Amino acid sequence: MLQRKMKSAADEGRVHLVKPKAGNVGLWMLAWPIFIEIFLQTLLGTVDTVMVSRISDDAVAVVGISNQLFGALITLFTTFAGGAGILVAQRLGSGRQEDARTIAIMGVTASSVLGLAVSIILFLFADPIARSLNISRELIPLAHVYLTYVGGGLFLVGLTASFGAAIRNTGNTRGPMYTGVAVNVIHIVLNYILIFGAFGLPQMGLGGIAISNLISRLLGATVLMVMFCGAFERKIKLRDFGTFKRKLFGEIVKISWPLGLNSSSWVLSQLAIYSFLAMLGAKELAARTYLNTLESFCFTLGYAIAMAGQIRIAHLFGARKLTEVYRGAFRTLYIGLAIVSANVLLLFVFGKTLLGFFTTDQEIISIGVSLLALNLILQPSKMLNMAMGNALNAIGDTRYTMIVSMISMTVIGVGGSYLFGISSGWGLVGIYCCMIADEAARGLLVLRRWRGRKVLHAAEVESGGRQSVQGKGGKTLFKMNV
Repeated sequence: MLQRKMKSAADEGRVHLVKPKAGNVGLWMLAWPIFIEIFLQTLLGTVDTVMVSRISDDAVAVVGISNQLFGALITLFTTFAGGAGILVAQRLGSGRQEDARTIAIMGVTASSVLGLAVSIILFLFADPIARSLNISRELIPLAHVYLTYVGGGLFLVGLTASFGAAIRNTGNTRGPMYTGVAVNVIHIVLNYILIFGAFGLPQMGLGGIAISNLISRLLGATVLMVMFCGAFERKIKLRDFGTFKRKLFGEIVKISWPLGLNSSSWVLSQLAIYSFLAMLGAKELAARTYLNTLESFCFTLGYAIAMAGQIRIAHLFGARKLTEVYRGAFRTLYIGLAIVSANVLLLFVFGKTLLGFFTTDQEIISIGVSLLALNLILQPSKMLNMAMGNALNAIGDTRYTMIVSMISMTVIGVGGSYLFGISSGWGLVGIYCCMIADEAARGLLVLRRWRGRKVLHAAEVESGGRQSVQGKGGKTLFKMNV
């Protein structure tokens, strides 16, 4: 009887019950699996960097600048998945399970098609791309190997990110975490075997990392696809990936294109900055790559808190619990700032020792140490920008964050870095100062926007002041723990 009533409600487009785990979640319960997953990804990047450093510092420089390019391209084909993830959380918050399922499918499909196109371009045009990144002539052969084979498999990263985003926004943050653990272990083991020629195999250098990446990413994408197909009340089948509903796809595009431009602008700005570093020299580029790895550890838990806050706020916004939405963003910010500040202080104290794990070149270590104090300002500024920016994205205010980000990153981030870092001769210190100014400017602007409550006021008027999803007879059908 209950099943027939729920089916009838779904057929008529009315709200129906959702899986409990999609709604009854708190910030920490969402955040800790995301933290473990991101931490392991960061650890994997660190292991890659350490292993590559045993090849040469030149190889580290190639991996560093190539990964910035990959980051920029990944945002292009995960744009739909990111926007779809926010809409999935909002739909689940309002109890519309079928719409959430359809949106998730279309987001993954669009990301997969774009990812495959990008991978083909990288595989076919590795050398021209390497030259456009200002990679020196002697490093082009190394760049060719890394861009061709790691870049050629980049669509697998898109698949993994797309499946993971959809699964996490249903409230299941543990599944992607467990998958990440397994993938990272496999990747590290394969790295050791293929790079250094264990068990009698030939030493493959960067080529070994490329093969290891492809195998581990393929396994991860396969596991997450299986998990994704069972993430909703109605199981997703292979034929469902051809699903297309124009109205829902229009909503994905509306929320996604600003997200895509925002993310792409950030990573492209970082890519431009890395090209400036390449102009300074291989040692500066290697120092930034090593320090960037250490900085990632400082920010990992703060990033996880920001991501969990976005999922939670999107669920609450879908349920029209607007007071909790507004307060929840500040709770996310305060927790994130406390964690990031403590971590970056530890980096300041132990940074020189940690840099010694990557290289014995005292000039590179000296360059890295000179930047440690600036991180005491840079990382908290990133947290402010991330927490409040994600909160705005969660309620659909993606155009504002896009406009602010594109202007600030172009003028302050890239323009300032070239002016002070290259033209004025301040080097890495000048570039870092501009990075701080960029993050702080964006953070303060999105904080001001959030305090203005423009979208929240509009949602309150639209919903007539209702703060929860009501069913027949006034019974609450969806509840989110605060």
